[in-house]
Order: sequence, then C-alpha cells, then structure tokens
Amino acid sequence: MGSIDKYIFKTTLASFALVLVSLTGVIWITQALRGIDLMTSQGQTILTFLGITGLVIPALVLIIAPIALMIAISHTLNKLATDSEIIVMNAAGFSPFRLFYPFFYATCVVAALVAFIGAYLAPDGMRRIKQWDAEITADVLTNILQPGRFAQLDQNLTIRIRERLPGGVLGGIFVDDRRDPQERVTIIADHGTVLKNENGSYLVLEDGNLERFEVGKRDPALVAFQRYAFDMSKFSNQGRDVTLGIRERYLWELISPSEDDPVYKQIPGQFRAELHDRFMAPIYPFAFAALTFAFLGAPRTTRQSRNFSIGGSVFAVFGLRMIGFACSVLTVKTPWAALVQYLMLFAGIGVGIWMIVGGIVVEPPAALMEAINRNNERIARFFRRPVTA
Repeated sequence: MGSIDKYIFKTTLASFALVLVSLTGVIWITQALRGIDLMTSQGQTILTFLGITGLVIPALVLIIAPIALMIAISHTLNKLATDSEIIVMNAAGFSPFRLFYPFFYATCVVAALVAFIGAYLAPDGMRRIKQWDAEITADVLTNILQPGRFAQLDQNLTIRIRERLPGGVLGGIFVDDRRDPQERVTIIADHGTVLKNENGSYLVLEDGNLERFEVGKRDPALVAFQRYAFDMSKFSNQGRDVTLGIRERYLWELISPSEDDPVYKQIPGQFRAELHDRFMAPIYPFAFAALTFAFLGAPRTTRQSRNFSIGGSVFAVFGLRMIGFACSVLTVKTPWAALVQYLMLFAGIGVGIWMIVGGIVVEPPAALMEAINRNNERIARFFRRPVTA
C-alpha cells in the first residue's frame, strides 16, 4: 500500500475500533444488567458477575462488527470529503474504484476477525457461560445459600437459612416450594445438614413443620417431623452434565454433527440455519463496505449535500441485514431460504462494485429537490410576512 492507502486504512480501522468498542460496551451493559441477580439473589462476587457477562462480548461483536465497519467507512469518507481530499485524489488520477482499495483491505481485516469469532471465539464463550452457570448451580448449597438471604434456586423454589453452624450444620431453614401447580409446600426446620450419596443430594431437615396447601382444599395439611429429606439432586447434578445448545457449537461441529446427538435429532433445521449464518457472517462486511462506498465514495464538492447518500446507504445496509435475519429464520424450515440469503449478499456486493466502477453519483431526483426548495421558500415567505397592527 502507498502512503495514501495506509492513511485511509489506518483511519478506517481506528474509527472501526472506536465505534465497535462504544457500541459493544453500550449493548453489553444492557445485557449485563439482566444477570445482576448473580450478585443479588445468588450471592456471587463482582468478579464472577463480570466474568460470566463478559463472555457474551464475542457474540455481540459478531453482529456489531459489520455495522461498526459501515459507520467507520462513512466517517472516513465524510472526513475525506469535508477536507476536499476526495476531489484532490480524483483530480490526481484516483478513480473511485482505486480509492476503494484501502477500504477493501480494512474490510478483509474485519472479515477475518468476524470469521474467527464466529467459528471459535463466540461459541467458546457461550459454552463457558453455560459451564460456569452449571458450576454455580451445582455449588448451590455452599455458595448460593447465604445466611439471612432468600435464594431463588428455581422459578418457584425459595430457600433461606438463618446461619451456618460448625460441622456443616445449617440453622433456621425455610423452604417455599411452588413448583407443583397443584400444591404449595412450606417447610420450616430448626436445623439441617447436606447429605450426598450415590442416589443424589438431599437437604436433611430436622425438628420442623411442613405445611401443604392443595388446590381445591380449604385447609392446609400440617405435618410435624423430626427428620425430613428434601431432594436437591436437580441442582447439584447440573454441573456434571451440560447439554450444549446450537450457539455453543464450534463451526466444525455444525458442519459434521454426530448422528447420535440428541439436540441435532430434535432440531436439525436450526443446525442448518446456524451453520449458514456462520458462513455468511464474514460476507456481510464486504457487502456493507461495497454499498456504503458506492453511496458515499463518489467525488463531490463541499456545496453538494451528502445527506441523501448517507440516508440511502443506511437504508440499503439496514434492509440487507433485516432480510438476512428473515431468511435465517426461514432456513430452519425451508432450506432454499439460505440460498436466497447468499444470492442477496452477493447481489449487494455486485451492485456496489458496479456503482463504484461506473462512478455513479447517488443524488436525489431533480423533481424532489425542486419540490423541497419550493416548500422551503413558502415557509421562508410565511415567516417574513410583516405583522399587522
């Protein structure tokens, strides 16, 4: 690359990095707030919270990177146009297609980054999240059950302990179990211990009362017990056997899934859709770059408005991405929808390259501009009217 190419290349990548970090940070914060219950209801540390929520960043970058590239190219072209550098380079013999070279090189870097994230980094982060979450749930009796706090272990299961006594004894145990829609069980015990054996894990409660409310009955059933075993196996065994979903699969696992995989047997269509999404992820940066440059890369004077071109590029990229999402959903049940998505992407790249090579300047229709100017003149005359006494 020459000095001009290096200048544009570095400017584009610097803008891309800034936009990517900014957008990813904002979206990550909104996603991280959903997991704040790790610290509140489940008693985890801030490091655990940041670690789990931070692992979702590669999956966010996978979607945000092409959009960040589009914004970076738009910013760079607008900067070059504002400083009249595009006009000067065009006068020096740089055709629009030649000017596209450094942007193409920057796009190759972004596409390589997206390909690596889609093939390995994003699914690796997602499976680490699932494993980490399973370990937290598996360690529920030692980490989540904190003295004096109500811990929601399941959607309708709440447990509270008053204190931890020497020898692993839990004092003052309260259990509210509403998982069965036909009944609600409330247990209060003086103390209890954790018992683990080959049959599972149990919270052995001693010296307490059990109150059962059954649907359709007016009065609850009260039982006083000296020893009662509450089954906790569901929560203690989750860390041993983690079932990986589609997003947790590496690219090569999607290409050749095992025929005995129960998830693949159940939802083969989603495997197909996810595989094509991974393949097309590195293509989107090229399509976005070509369309953005096609709308904004043509030489213009500083007197010519670029607003229409900016709006057109945003509309083209947004429409391309939305159609891609729609085709991805349809691919689950209709395999040919993936072909439509491929054709749409390559058509977008082809149209963009055609506009760049042809030096087509995207401007609003003359009739539209005349109508807008007439309307502006009417508004200006209205406000210039003298005020009558």
